[in-house]
Amino acid sequence: MLRQILLKNHQESLTMADSRERIRGPSRDGREFLTSPRQVLRRLMLLSEGRQYREAAGVVGRLGPSVLRSVIAELPIDLLLEHLPHSAYLLESFFSRLITVNPSPKPDVPTEAVLWQLIKLFSNPHDPGLKQRCSKLLQSLVQYEPNLRHTIRETRKSFNDAVQGLGVHGLTTDPSGQLISLHMALKTELQRHVDTYKVALHKLEELSLVTINQDPAHSSHQRLLAINYGDIQQRLIDNKTILTVLDKPALKQLTSLIENLSQRVENDKEVLKAVGQVKRVDLQANLEKRPAAGLLMNFARGCEVVLQMMGPENISVGPNNNPSIIGSPKGGSNSSCSDGYHSDDSANEEISSMVSQYRLLYLENRTDTLEALDSLPQLKHVHNLKAKILFSIIVLSFRLCHGMRERKVMEVLRTLNCPLDSTNEITLALDRSIRQHLHDTIDTFPLGEIERSVFNQVLSTLHEYSCLESCPPLTHYVSACVRLAWKMVNQKVPYYLDNDFNLGFLRLEKHDRHAQADRRSDLIKAFLWPALMQNNHCMFKAIVVT
Repeated sequence: MLRQILLKNHQESLTMADSRERIRGPSRDGREFLTSPRQVLRRLMLLSEGRQYREAAGVVGRLGPSVLRSVIAELPIDLLLEHLPHSAYLLESFFSRLITVNPSPKPDVPTEAVLWQLIKLFSNPHDPGLKQRCSKLLQSLVQYEPNLRHTIRETRKSFNDAVQGLGVHGLTTDPSGQLISLHMALKTELQRHVDTYKVALHKLEELSLVTINQDPAHSSHQRLLAINYGDIQQRLIDNKTILTVLDKPALKQLTSLIENLSQRVENDKEVLKAVGQVKRVDLQANLEKRPAAGLLMNFARGCEVVLQMMGPENISVGPNNNPSIIGSPKGGSNSSCSDGYHSDDSANEEISSMVSQYRLLYLENRTDTLEALDSLPQLKHVHNLKAKILFSIIVLSFRLCHGMRERKVMEVLRTLNCPLDSTNEITLALDRSIRQHLHDTIDTFPLGEIERSVFNQVLSTLHEYSCLESCPPLTHYVSACVRLAWKMVNQKVPYYLDNDFNLGFLRLEKHDRHAQADRRSDLIKAFLWPALMQNNHCMFKAIVVT
């Protein structure tokens, strides 16, 4: 009996050894195995099924150009992507080998599928070692396909723009300055037009006895020169009567409301387009129940992490022996600010001045206003509310100033009947001129409309705190925020606020703890001041409570 048990154990150990031998590889030289693409592919799949990715990477490292091209053409990349980040080492070996061997013609590798899978992982990371596992893969990927960096930038920008567009669907102002929903404003405005046109039609009916079915000869040039004083006087009265009915300032709001509606439609199109892009990548994403903004901000953050992990961009030396960064936002053709910003002394002073003003707005204006709010009996015990009020005002100021700038540019382009085509040279030249004019007049541009809108939104949201309406320091704070926001959004390289206000964990690259925050915790409990950004660089960190 004992002999049978020992014999059975011996046979099982031989079977397991044979199984390991089949998985781990051929004889030590392995040359006869590396000559057949089919055998290589089979070997790689066996090793991948056993999660032996390092041994599989060693196999890839010995492949020649022709065998490598054949293997990649048949390799089920989708299966390897499903096992990321564990399969990162094997995928990185493929791209490294492609870079080393440089086969011609270049094989068709689904680099974007690999990239999107990585963005998906970094959009909601759970593995603390994810960056370490995937960093070399990303560096090899962008070295093999340099255009991917630009693709990520554009994707991140589209996601951020879509999230920002979600914020323009709030209330609008009617002619009296009161906040009202856009649909209600359109209904009121259209009713006003209908009533006015009815009056105008009635007036025209009264004049029809004189003007209708008039002989065309009576309107000839000779006849018009022959009319007497009384006819001219009567004609003036008739035309002035119709003009008085139709030419009312209140009727001119319809154009701006239609533009606002058009902008909202385009913004929602961009949001749905961005969400659809995410849906194609993450089939398990529950899009019906998840907030669109949170989903897009997560993927935008994933794009940002991927860009950082790709490492520094290649340096090229131009004809004047001046190094320049290829694809850099400051120097590339895709920059929205290609006409203005250089890192010379004057530009650095301008940056320092803008950031200093933003810092003083937080340290001085915000502090003074907070003290004034503390003195109001109605707000004495709502400390968190007062901080949220001041935080909301600076965010609203930047949002409305950005909207005002784009609205003014569009008004001029439409008034001059310019084609709204981003590739039209005349439109681009005029667009630059308008923005330059807004930059030159930042200190004198009238901002009363934005100040009233910000203040009214705060009052309407907190209508139960009537004391806010009669608080002069709060009014001055609103004015200071709007004036600085207008100045910053109209710089040649505009400043903007980081809109990621998720109460997640502290990120040292863009968050600073408040002096009285709990330094033993990295969990963000509240935002006191938003981070100031420029060209995707944090110029002033957000102040948070942990």
